[in-house]
Amino acid sequence: MNKISVFTFILVIFFSCENTKKKKQKTHLKSEYKEIITNSYVISKPLENFKEVLVLFPGFSHKAEDTKQEFKINKIAKQNSIAVVYMNFNHKLWLEKNEKLKLSKQLQNLFLENELPTNNIYIGGYSSGGNVSLIISSFLNENKEYNLMPKGVFIVDSPIDLIALYQSSKKNLKKNFSEVSINESSWIIETLEKQIGNPKNDILKYQQLSTFTSETNNIDNLIGLKNTNIRLYTEPDTLWWKKNRMADYDQLNSSHIKKLSKKLKESGFNQVEYIATVNKGYRANGDRHPHSWSIVDKQELIKWITQ
Repeated sequence: MNKISVFTFILVIFFSCENTKKKKQKTHLKSEYKEIITNSYVISKPLENFKEVLVLFPGFSHKAEDTKQEFKINKIAKQNSIAVVYMNFNHKLWLEKNEKLKLSKQLQNLFLENELPTNNIYIGGYSSGGNVSLIISSFLNENKEYNLMPKGVFIVDSPIDLIALYQSSKKNLKKNFSEVSINESSWIIETLEKQIGNPKNDILKYQQLSTFTSETNNIDNLIGLKNTNIRLYTEPDTLWWKKNRMADYDQLNSSHIKKLSKKLKESGFNQVEYIATVNKGYRANGDRHPHSWSIVDKQELIKWITQ
């Protein structure tokens, strides 16, 4: 066989192998993920060979579809073979004991029924969903019978301090500046007073339910996270809040999230990251808003999960 024939033969073999490889890849990509939709959650998971599971809690009154719309993590998760669970669990600024038990059982059944691995669980939430994420993650770590022990938990600009939220709402009503702010603040005060009481008279009840109480430096609801990776995302855009809500820095979630970070580190929580972003907060429709899922760098979050 002469040199030209040998060269031609090698090229034929090479391209034949490449075409076979591409066909296999395309076949694999078509069937590698499936979506499971229920009234309680939506799951996007690989069919095989995956280790990590990311559980996401929405903001107050939001649902799984809202999270998928505002936090487009699914594509990157697929590229890294990570299952994503979008919860419909909402309407919660805090968790009563019976709610912790019920949610823990729900998550346990979710993992069992959908054959999700339990060795590498990461939980995160936006706004009130961040409160739920921190509290339930701590509870799961303290109650090992559920066999769900999160390795990492993160929040996205969450109102972690219920007393501070109450006081900030009172200030907003006095300022009487923004219709959105007035309506939201009125609802918050009514809800907190009706279900917990007035902080002046019921501070202990607030401590029992709140993720963090800066007034007393209380973190009892987070004790189970001492050896867990924690990320606290927030965007302290004081100019935006002043212009659009006439809010001062001490009224922002950012202010209390920073205090929580400091308290946790002082208390021996050595895996805490306070991540303050700049000009990253935008809603899916393009509106500028520092209180948004978009402040989370998705690529970097995936690295944190898979490291």
